[in-house]
Amino acid sequence: MSIPLLYWVHNLDPVLLRFNDKLAIHYYGIAYVFGFIAAILLLKFYYRRGYSTFNSQEQETILYALVIGVMVGGRLGYLLLYDISNLFRNPIIFIKIWEGGMASHGGIIGCGFAVWWLSVKLKEPLLKVSDIIVTLAPAGIFFGRIANFINGELWGKVTNKSWAVIFPMSAPPGTPVEFISPRHPSQLYEAGLEGLFLGLLILYRFRQGLLKNRAYGQITGEFFIIYSVVRIFCEFFREPDASLILGLSRGIFYSIILLITGVSIFMFSFIKRYNMDGNRDMS
Repeated sequence: MSIPLLYWVHNLDPVLLRFNDKLAIHYYGIAYVFGFIAAILLLKFYYRRGYSTFNSQEQETILYALVIGVMVGGRLGYLLLYDISNLFRNPIIFIKIWEGGMASHGGIIGCGFAVWWLSVKLKEPLLKVSDIIVTLAPAGIFFGRIANFINGELWGKVTNKSWAVIFPMSAPPGTPVEFISPRHPSQLYEAGLEGLFLGLLILYRFRQGLLKNRAYGQITGEFFIIYSVVRIFCEFFREPDASLILGLSRGIFYSIILLITGVSIFMFSFIKRYNMDGNRDMS
């Protein structure tokens, strides 16, 4: 029996609707739209339930800041973290988003700058703003990873698992499909863990934090920690898409930095909360 009969061959079209050779609607673009729609719906839900004090006008400001932070950070992060030599040779590629190339870690950094700007603009504590913003991220990550799978990119390592997928783009052009090795659909692993699992868990922790009146920053720290751990786990199934750093895939290396950041923020919040409780006990 030939390999194509044993494993599903990825043949999904990344374009939903094509108008001409240059103008088309891609699933990847739709994923970003869905992510931002989910963000504004969550912000409205938080306001109605009293989880947030940000009104409709402030919600729009938050959304605009996140759009810019994610798009600029994701694109610039990809070029700096994964393709810096090409950026130096041809800086104009920064605006060629339609050619692909966005980095989740870059998007997180971009959101970090957006959170700082929002903190100043809305005159709210930085970590209070970030505790809300991080709960919006998993939905966007989920839709983005689904789009990665539809695009047939960022595939996993070779495996013989029954659910493996043959990604034609993983082999040189013209390679007969029966000679292409099946791989982990790591994009779906990431969608499930970095998106769905993290989203449900961080929303639960966010609500718990509100009920227990935790110090600002704990949810932010937990988000960074959990995201880093599940991303590192998924990296063991994902084929590295750039050269290694200290023997580690770039996804793992950058996630370790994010993990250290998350632990630092969490400990800062924990110590602050401990001091607040101690002062109340003495009063």
